[in-house]
Formats: sequence, C-alpha cells, structure tokens
Amino acid sequence: MAGRYLPEYHEAKGNHDFFACCRSPEIASTLTLQPIDRYDGLIDAAIIFSDILVIPQAMGMTVEMLDGKGPHFPNPLKSPTDGQYEQLLSRHVDVEKELDYVYKAITMTRQKLKGRVPLFGFCGAPWTLLCYMVEGGGSKMFVQSKTWVYKYPEESMKMLEKIAMLCVQYLALQVKAGAQIVQVFDSWAAELSPSASKKFSLPYLRYISKHLPGKLREMGLESVPMVVFAKGAWYALDELCDSGYQVVGLDWLQDPAQAVGIAKGRVVLQGNMDPGVLYGGKGAITADVQEMVRGFGGGKQGWVANLGHGVQPGVKPDDLKFFFREIHRLAGGAHL
Repeated sequence: MAGRYLPEYHEAKGNHDFFACCRSPEIASTLTLQPIDRYDGLIDAAIIFSDILVIPQAMGMTVEMLDGKGPHFPNPLKSPTDGQYEQLLSRHVDVEKELDYVYKAITMTRQKLKGRVPLFGFCGAPWTLLCYMVEGGGSKMFVQSKTWVYKYPEESMKMLEKIAMLCVQYLALQVKAGAQIVQVFDSWAAELSPSASKKFSLPYLRYISKHLPGKLREMGLESVPMVVFAKGAWYALDELCDSGYQVVGLDWLQDPAQAVGIAKGRVVLQGNMDPGVLYGGKGAITADVQEMVRGFGGGKQGWVANLGHGVQPGVKPDDLKFFFREIHRLAGGAHL
C-alpha cells in the first residue's frame, strides 16, 4: 500500500492535494509502484493508488481531503427530504466517464509492472460509503449513520442499493482496464450490530459479489478473484465466508486459529497482524509474525499474510521490510 510512511511518496506527491494525485494517472501509477520497487521480491501484489470516496464524487458530491482531518463533505446528506437524497438516487451516473482517470492509472500501472506482480483494484463497501456521505467525514459516534439506518431504514436501503450498483460497474471497469483482483473495503463494518449488519452491510456486499461476475461476462471479460474486508466485523466471519468472495480479510481483532476453524476451507483468509506492532521494533515484529503464522497453520497454503489494516503514519520503512522478511523466513514465503 502506498502512503505517508515512504519518503518517496511525499516527493512524488509534491504540492498536489490528495485527490489531485488520484486524478492524475501518472502520479497514481508512480505511487502505486513505489512499494513494489522498494520491497522488490518481498511482496506479491500492488494495489492501485486511489480512494474509496471517488464513488460519492462520481455521484455528484463534493469531497475534500483536509490536512490533519481527512475526508470532508461540505454538504453531506441530512435527511431523505433535503432534496439532495432524491437527486443522488435518481441521477444517472456515468461511472465510465466520471472515473476514467482510475482506469487510465490501472492500465498504465499494468504496463509498467510488466507482470512482476498482480494488480488490485478496489472500492468502498456501500455501508461505509453511506457513513461518509451522511456524516460528512470520519466519525467517532456515527450519530448520523445510526439516525439514517434506524429512523429511515427503507430510504437507507435504497441508497445502499444504488451505491452497490455503482460499485459493480466501477469494479468491472477496473477489471477491463487491467485489474487482476478486486477488493471491497467495509471500513466501518464494526459500527453495526450483528442484526443491523444483516440488513445494512451484508446484503450489499453480497450484491456486489453476485452481480460482478455477470457484469464481467456481459463485457466479454473473465471473472477475477474477489476479496472482502469488513473491519471489526469479527461476529460476521461465518456469513462473510458464504458471501460469494474467494478471500476474506481479517483485522487484528480476530484470532487466526479461531478464524481458520470458522472458515473451514470455504475461503482463503487474509491477515492479520496489528499494524501497531510495527512501532515495537524487530523483537515485537518477530513474536507477532510467529503467532500469526502458527494461527494460520504454519507454512501451509490457503492464507495470505498481511497486516490487519493499512500501514500507519510514522512507521519506519525498514521495520516494514523486516516484517516482510520475517513472513518469508517463518512461513516459507507464504503469500504477502
């Protein structure tokens, strides 16, 4: 994952704001390749540099990335009667035109990779995108999100379905552009109770996994592996294993051995070391990698070694490199 932990990221980004980098195929491609170049031979895939919030942007919402604050919607959705809701629901979104810069970045990156590693495309899950659209950015309490799903459940589900339809189109076009595997990030899955998840998250994750292969067939394209990552939804692992995805990502709140027992070989599991361990130095990294490898069954195939979330700010690139090397040493080169 490209990001602030690499000094070359800041050099390539220059004075461009975050979304300007996303909209520049050349910059996005460069940022995507930086970890592959720096950790040559140690990691097994690249993920295109972009953001989950490009879908709300394509829908017509303004999204800014504020320094020190993160994503900000100046005009979030307030209620189903505020006018914007119906506009977003009824508007035809030309995903191919609006997000053309993402597809160009993917094609450019595939060409530059020259087969070294496969390339991931991705999108945000409908529930997570709805949270941002109504909260106006990140949140600790998710007051607006909870208000929407409990006070306006039918209206929420209509918007979730609209977003899910756009996700299918968006991912299909990423595959057409050259993405070889796709991932759906439900970053705010932990904000739903198990019962609420069955209404407002899982159905729309399943919608994507069910409809994407058909959309690809319509376009004359072959299906690609699909990954789902529902952060904090440890309680839904069994349902996620039956949700139509070939790979299920785990965060660090799940015990690998227990997850293997729940999955029972239905999917490939991906994860799940706490990225905070990277602050602890080599001894801590080795200990946690050993525990993770044991939990997933040692050097056996059938799991993808990864962090349980993204690399955090302030992590030293050499400590991340040590993490990669320990995976290779302790798991016999298990996929990263």
